Parts: sequence; C-alpha cells; structure tokens
Amino acid sequence: MKSPADLAQHLARQWQRADWRERYLLKAGDGAAWPLRLAIGVPDAGQFNDDSAALRQHLQAWRAVAEQGPGSVQWTERRYRSASAPLAVPTHWLLARPSDCAAAMARHGGSEGAQAAASQQALAELLAQVDAGFHHLLLRRLALWQGTPIDQVATAARIALQLTPGCAQGRPLRALAVAGNDSKFFERHAALLTALLDERFDGEASRQGLTAFLAAQPEGEHWLLVAPLAPGLLPFARQRVPASELMATPLPASHLLLVENERCLHLLPQPLAGTIAILGAGLNLGWLAAPWLQERRVAYWGDIDTWGLQMLAQARQHLPQLTALLMDRATFDPHQGQAVAEPVRADPAPSLQAEEQALDAYLRSLPAGRLEQEFITPAAVVQAVRGWHRGAVGLRTA
Repeated sequence: MKSPADLAQHLARQWQRADWRERYLLKAGDGAAWPLRLAIGVPDAGQFNDDSAALRQHLQAWRAVAEQGPGSVQWTERRYRSASAPLAVPTHWLLARPSDCAAAMARHGGSEGAQAAASQQALAELLAQVDAGFHHLLLRRLALWQGTPIDQVATAARIALQLTPGCAQGRPLRALAVAGNDSKFFERHAALLTALLDERFDGEASRQGLTAFLAAQPEGEHWLLVAPLAPGLLPFARQRVPASELMATPLPASHLLLVENERCLHLLPQPLAGTIAILGAGLNLGWLAAPWLQERRVAYWGDIDTWGLQMLAQARQHLPQLTALLMDRATFDPHQGQAVAEPVRADPAPSLQAEEQALDAYLRSLPAGRLEQEFITPAAVVQAVRGWHRGAVGLRTA
C-alpha cells in the first residue's frame, strides 16, 4: 500500500529525470501520456487483520484525496474473510494533467515535492514565453537556466532568435543591441545564449565559442571607439583602436570625453572644439594610466547604476582630476520612469565621493535602480557636455 506522500515523493524523484519530463511535459499534447495512472496497491489479508489502525489511516488519507484532489482516485471492493461486508479500497491515483502532478507534489511530497513542483511550474511558465524550438533544450537542461529570473531566460531566447553567425561584425558582444537587452546582458548569460544558439545552428556556437561564432571582438583584446567631436582633429570620423595603443599614443585634443556605451555617440554635441570622445571602455580602464592623459581635461559619463559608479571610481583612481557628467540624482530623478532593475549589482566602491556614495546607496534601495545612458534626453546630454567643455560653474570635479 502506498500513501499519497509515497506517490508524491515518487513523482518528485521522477521529475529529476530528463526523459520523464520530456515524455510527460513536452509530449503531453499528444494525449498518450495523460492521465498519469499511479498504482496505490491493495491491502492483503495480513495487512487487513494485523494492522487495522494503519489501514484506517490509509483509507482516510485516500478519501481526502478523492474529495479534495488533486486528480481522482479509483476504488474497488475487496472481500476479506474476517470482514462482514466488502471493503472499498483505493487502487490507483489518476492525475489528468501536468498541473495535477505539480499540485500532488506540492501538497503531499514534503520539501522534495515542493521543490519539484516549483520547478515544474517555473518550466511551464517559461515554455509559454519562448519559441517552441527551444523547449526541448530548456526542458532537458534545467540547470542551464534555474536560478535565473524567468523574464531574463525568455529575453535570452528572444535574443537567440535574432542572432546569426557573424552578426557582431567585429564589435564587442556588449555592443550588440537586440531585443531591448542592456549592455551587460551577453556577459551575464553567455552560457545560456551559447546553448540556445546551438539549438538553432547544430552546436556551432559551442564548437567555435560564442565570440568567434558571432564574429565579435575578443574581450582579451579590448578595442575602444575613438570619435573626434570637431573637424580636423583626426583623419577619420570614427575608428576602433586597441586600448594598448592609446596607452602610448597621445591624442591631439585638449578635452577627452569618456563614455561607457558606444550607443550614446549620436547624443554627443558637435562640433566641440578640441574634443575627442572615447567610447566603450566598460571595466577595461587600465589604459587611463597613460601619462599623457594627465595633461588633458577629462570627463566621464556612464550608466547611473552600481556598475557605472564602480567604473567611475576606477577611472578616478587613474585620473583624480576627471569630471563626472550626468551621474547624479539631478539626472536620475527626472528620468526615473526609464529606470529598470539591475540584475546583478556591483560591490560598493569606497573611493566614490560623498554625493556619489549617497547615490549608490539610494540606487540599491530601489526596485528599479538602473538608468542606462541612452535613455537620458538629448537636451540634458548636450547641456551637460557643453557646460563641461566651457568650464561652467557648478560642475563637480574630484
């Protein structure tokens, strides 16, 4: 005889098997797998005669399931020599659909069952949001995505549908802007994106590596986008330059504007006399130790989030004189409606100035404490950059 707890725990163990999940969830629509019919077992004469208390408890437990669910219970009448009348005993537990299975595990399976039920419900929610071509992968490889918010996994699936071999065209992975992802999405979810792309392209993303598959710039050789903001400074409108070259090559500008994200180039005012913008450094800021930078007037503009403030602090370690632009409450508050949650926060940077430390603490207290640069209004960007360029009173410098 098996109790509801016995069978619910059995289901929880079955849930850990990828082939079981595939049969009962991925192929559930063909009707062959459901209802799930679980054998309870009929008490024999010895159990009937020797342990009547346990038998009563067994029958009561299954009557409760029959009345309250989930699923239904099949019964049969059995005659026992010592009984004056036939006794109705449960024989099978019928679970009509996957939701009944999850409910059975959650209600009767203890902690193991509760975890399996939560996992099944999360999977069902995820599969409803992603392309059917990814269902097999996500169902069989739970460890690939469990622990990641469902909306982030669904976003990765949408991104994977838009990516094609070579689509980066030499840009860094973080510079790809697809499906509305933020600039660090590829860094956080590289393994998941690789697996999803493998489903579309027969494992080619894993064989080549994600960076090579997309023809992206390898992170080990970090390149920066250099863009003069006034004519005549450089013989090009924009050019990618290795960070190592900037260490040894002084740029012909009196003002340098460091911008975290390349996508913000179109927001910068032009012409801006004697000014060159350097975009896309991210956390690769070691090149700021170049001696020639000490003779330039430098400003830094990054995202208003914990990572942006950490990058600002790192940049200031090399260039204590730099000015922070558009990284304060006065900028964040009017644009707060464009802020989003920051999936992974950076460690606090103790070298921040007092106002910046207060901003960092404030952002950490918000459910949506991340404002990416590209969502700041063009007028605000132009005003701040031109104000810095002309040395307007009120700009904060270290």
